[in-house]
Amino acid sequence: MYNLPNDDSLDISTLSRLFESTTNSYKYLYFLSLLDILKRENFDIVSPISFQEIIVEMLANAWYPHNYFKLSFGTQDQIANKLDSLQLEITEPILKFRDTDKKLLRTAISNQNINDIVTFISNYVPYRLIRPFYNEETRRFKDYDVNPAIITLSKNQFDNKKPLYCFNAEKQKDCNAIILHPDWIKYLEKNYTIVRGWASWEWLKYMQQRNPNIPNVVNKIFMPQKRDSLSKQTKYWQTVLTHQEIKCIYSQVQLNKDEISLDHYLPWSFVAHDQLWNLIPTTPSVNSSKSNNLPSQIYFSAFVNLQYLGLTVSHNNISEKKWLKDIESFVSDLKVNQAEDLLNLEILTNAYETNLQPLITLASNQGFSANWVYA
Repeated sequence: MYNLPNDDSLDISTLSRLFESTTNSYKYLYFLSLLDILKRENFDIVSPISFQEIIVEMLANAWYPHNYFKLSFGTQDQIANKLDSLQLEITEPILKFRDTDKKLLRTAISNQNINDIVTFISNYVPYRLIRPFYNEETRRFKDYDVNPAIITLSKNQFDNKKPLYCFNAEKQKDCNAIILHPDWIKYLEKNYTIVRGWASWEWLKYMQQRNPNIPNVVNKIFMPQKRDSLSKQTKYWQTVLTHQEIKCIYSQVQLNKDEISLDHYLPWSFVAHDQLWNLIPTTPSVNSSKSNNLPSQIYFSAFVNLQYLGLTVSHNNISEKKWLKDIESFVSDLKVNQAEDLLNLEILTNAYETNLQPLITLASNQGFSANWVYA
């Protein structure tokens, strides 16, 4: 899908093979983290980049897909295991995606003891990531001979073969940083958007293979830049409330159309979308209490009945054209034959049971807290 821009002075073909035969998350996160560090420093880097700095960046990049969206990196992935073991102080700017450069998240991670994961990643990933530059030279090497060879080769051939980087020492036990080749820094600066897109695409393919049934993986592998506005969805439910009194299905409180908050019945952090079929009005306090939990089965019937009420009331009080536009996601995502089927409670209930219940089970298995009840 991605063709990396050519450069006569650099081995772009080898760069494009960095992720060949990759079976865990480490190389993807390592390279993406290098790009993030370069971008943050405006590609003005002359000193070595420490293993510690890169691995803190890796953990920060892994936090949203693993901890927030609960994606799997693979059963044996040590980055995921390490994140699960950390006691991080996760503040509201992080949860609300306002920690735009991950500064707070990186600080929270740096304040923890991560020596074990730094050692684990550093023993393997920095050397093997650039091994494609030296595939021929190391082809028949025993595994324990590969790293020392790459350290020596990358240093001795730094000026002529131009690997992506070399190391700051001659022996592995003394290596704790990489030195990026200046020509590669220039290349990455010039072609940042394309290279980042290529690496992100490779990362997405890896994550989709490990999360084959999870919805919307593409929107979960990086920190979202911001949450979309719910203004259109709010207007839909305000129109319904103008013509019909409604009680919150969780608290039984009578709703005021000017003070509603929209609840994602399936948590946004699971579906990563704002489709109307998954949104119902509630109060701000109830919505805050529910957070990203899965509601108890006791609310399912009330949820479907409320959606049915919304569909019928809106159908009777807005133009046919607008109604059909509003309910497009119901038809496509709930897989009903035609829009009018949504006005049949039995068909609507069957559609929700068929499509929503498996998602609830999947989300529960993925690690989202289940059986939430408002108290």
